[in-house]
Amino acid sequence: MRARRAALLLALLLLTGCTPLLEREYSTTEPHSSKFWESEAAGTLRAENYQDIVNDILLLIAQHTDAATVRLYDFEDDVSVADTLERAAVEIQEQTPLGAYAVSYITTSSQAQRGYYEIAVQIGYRRSAEQIQSVVNATRPEAVSSLLEAALNDGRTELAVRIGYWGQDGQSGIESAVVQVREERGLTEETPWLVNYYPAEGPVGLVEFLLDPTEEELAAFAAAHPEKPDGEEADQLDEALEEGAAETSEKESGEN
Repeated sequence: MRARRAALLLALLLLTGCTPLLEREYSTTEPHSSKFWESEAAGTLRAENYQDIVNDILLLIAQHTDAATVRLYDFEDDVSVADTLERAAVEIQEQTPLGAYAVSYITTSSQAQRGYYEIAVQIGYRRSAEQIQSVVNATRPEAVSSLLEAALNDGRTELAVRIGYWGQDGQSGIESAVVQVREERGLTEETPWLVNYYPAEGPVGLVEFLLDPTEEELAAFAAAHPEKPDGEEADQLDEALEEGAAETSEKESGEN
């Protein structure tokens, strides 16, 4: 597990950050599926159980919705509603690929109505709508090579890939794809890539590649993962940070 948590920089160091993914699968629906939207209340979702709530909020996240209303049926009291909403928010942020990747916080409040509870949902994001919409799909980790090639051809600085199946060799498949692409492109060790896995533990569902990380991203990465590898890998990360700091200092001196 220690190896999975180590920062993998320069295409040989890959951070596995991953949170346990539940054994069941999450639903994907059309934006206005009758199962999730109230027919007589435009813009209002409906839910009849815990899993409906999770799926409703994931649907909102996929659309980068900041606020929405959910009508919750078949719940008997305020306590069960509050507990269910709290558990759903935690699961989405910590145990689903899209929630772990995109969401900063989820808050909910409930109001009892005749026959249902009206839930106000607020979602804060750490990814933009464009980033969420740019997530691409791969059946297996080994399939990301062509996606990385396309991202580099398009001049993109980041790539997020939803992985359909994460087996026991998932990490090695990602590592092999990264090494292959970097070697074919002739990228040097001085060109760092950062790779993040979502969720933070367990079977991975989404992988983020930062192909040209900024000084701030490198610093944030190092601060978030203090257990850096020893030896050469640690020196390489330190060198990347020092180079970024030096470039910033030179730029500021020129402006003055």
